[in-house]
Amino acid sequence: MQGVINYPHVASMAFNTPLYATPELIASVKSVLIPRLTGKHLDQELVSTSTPSEPLMMGGDAGSAQPMSKGGNIAVINIHGVLVSRRGVIDQACTELISYELLRSQITAALNHESVEEIVLDFHSGGGMAMGCKELADFIHAATEQKPITAIINFAAYSAAYFLASACSKIICSPTAGVGSIGVILETFEVSKWEEEVGITYNTFYRGSHKNDMSVHEEITEQAKAEIDRKLDKAYAIFTQSVASYRGLDLKAVVGTEARLYDPEEALSLGLVDEIKPAQEAVNEIAASYAQQEKQTSIGLRAAAINIESQL
Repeated sequence: MQGVINYPHVASMAFNTPLYATPELIASVKSVLIPRLTGKHLDQELVSTSTPSEPLMMGGDAGSAQPMSKGGNIAVINIHGVLVSRRGVIDQACTELISYELLRSQITAALNHESVEEIVLDFHSGGGMAMGCKELADFIHAATEQKPITAIINFAAYSAAYFLASACSKIICSPTAGVGSIGVILETFEVSKWEEEVGITYNTFYRGSHKNDMSVHEEITEQAKAEIDRKLDKAYAIFTQSVASYRGLDLKAVVGTEARLYDPEEALSLGLVDEIKPAQEAVNEIAASYAQQEKQTSIGLRAAAINIESQL
């Protein structure tokens, strides 16, 4: 452990910025952040006695929590939890945060490893930050020209996670999994009413009419709302256009999903996935397709029959 989370820094990644994330994921993040940002986590009624009051920060980029394993000719990379631009941590509920930077470095290592013939991305994520997602997705899409990259939805790939999965060579969806949420969301955080109650007043001086847009200390202005719409329109266009391009789909069809969440059969009919198959079975079949593979390679690090030859 290096210390506790810098909550204002985490809040800056959760509020006032476009997110490729499901409302459920955002709600879970807010349930941790808001009590601490307002000081209400000090109320024992709001703190579980079964978990630490502060999450732990892992060393580096939380690499130990998001391993890449190699078995035979396959490199399996986990994409689990909340996707962020930089630096990964684990919160008190053991929800992983994994960065686009870390994923890029892991994929690069697999691409450069001479014995790796195919990369498998194991998805279980409700999405995350828009910033940095497009860059990693484009990198993955370009990397498929070098080696096959298969996305296995095991068991969720929503929003930013689906953005990344759509860039892969192929998407295999577990029978009870879900994909979609091709949309963008942005939430503002305002504490002006609370500040009035406790008697706090912030006097802000600035130059540039947009410098104080979306201030947490005052009600949101029409000017700020217009800026939010502009950001959302741009992020949404990037997402939908990219998915249409990666998957060879009509843009109108992608926009027509209206950020819905799809079960495997619906996703397959819309061209959002290529195949429905249990994750373990899918990995075993990939492994069997390579002549040098002698044993089954497990996608789950918790599986009893796992056979990891080396850690990358």
